[in-house]
Amino acid sequence: MMDRSLTTGSGPFGTRPAGHFNKPMPEFSGLLYLEPFAPRIRGTVGDQTVVDSTSAWLLHEHGQLPVLYFPTADVRMDLLEPNGARSHSPGKGEATHYRLRMGDRIVEEAAWTFPAAEMHGLAGLIGFYFPTMQTWRQEDEPMTGHARNPYHRIDVFDTLRHVRILVHDRVIAETTRARVLYESGLPARWYLPLEDADRSLLVDSPTRTTCAYKGQARYVSVRLGDEVEADLGWVYDEPLHDAARVAGYLCFWNERVDLELDGESVARPVTEFVAGPPPLLGILPPEVIERLRRSRGA
Repeated sequence: MMDRSLTTGSGPFGTRPAGHFNKPMPEFSGLLYLEPFAPRIRGTVGDQTVVDSTSAWLLHEHGQLPVLYFPTADVRMDLLEPNGARSHSPGKGEATHYRLRMGDRIVEEAAWTFPAAEMHGLAGLIGFYFPTMQTWRQEDEPMTGHARNPYHRIDVFDTLRHVRILVHDRVIAETTRARVLYESGLPARWYLPLEDADRSLLVDSPTRTTCAYKGQARYVSVRLGDEVEADLGWVYDEPLHDAARVAGYLCFWNERVDLELDGESVARPVTEFVAGPPPLLGILPPEVIERLRRSRGA
């Protein structure tokens, strides 16, 4: 469950824009946009503050989640050392990679800089892989998953529409008491009261994911006879405030189930969540992203 902005998903500059412009637009691939990020951001490991900045920058990249960069003056650079790795990023330049060393704790792939950045304003800034820190805070609230995008929005509405969810032609949930969640760059998600699903078909899953806007989701699978459709739906038991109204409701992947609204079938959307490479560049170390790609068959 990940962020979408202007440059991802069905956003206007995304990989599959839902609308169209009135004039030809330039090639979006490789497009970068760097802007100041106003909130105070802190990153800590144990009781040590590694990053404390009120001068962060947010880098938007086509098809990717936005990434925070910090002036090196706001970072404990004495805890970082080059790990010998170099990489080239189109539009940004050659990156120098760093490990974090704090006593017995060593994070081999922790951060990176672009000493001779090709993009104006990027030199002198440092980015961190999000899991490097044990805790990130935006002002005095925990940050979950990744940096929040200032252009991202969530709306939740009650709806009386007749919603049916089918798997292999079997109705597994049906309601006229759904709540629909609209989120930037994503398909509408239909959240149903748990009691309006066939609970006998649901199997708890150990899978958990974290969304920067909605919080942590727990997953459920669907068992039909001897066949199990793994992680077909999810529930936010204690969502963050943006999604408070779907607490305890059950949602299914539109991409993997047959959805009917008022008796009409809805086409399955195509998203990176169930196919294609995850948009996690600069969020997770490259080897982690590669494992995710392989697990999705991308």
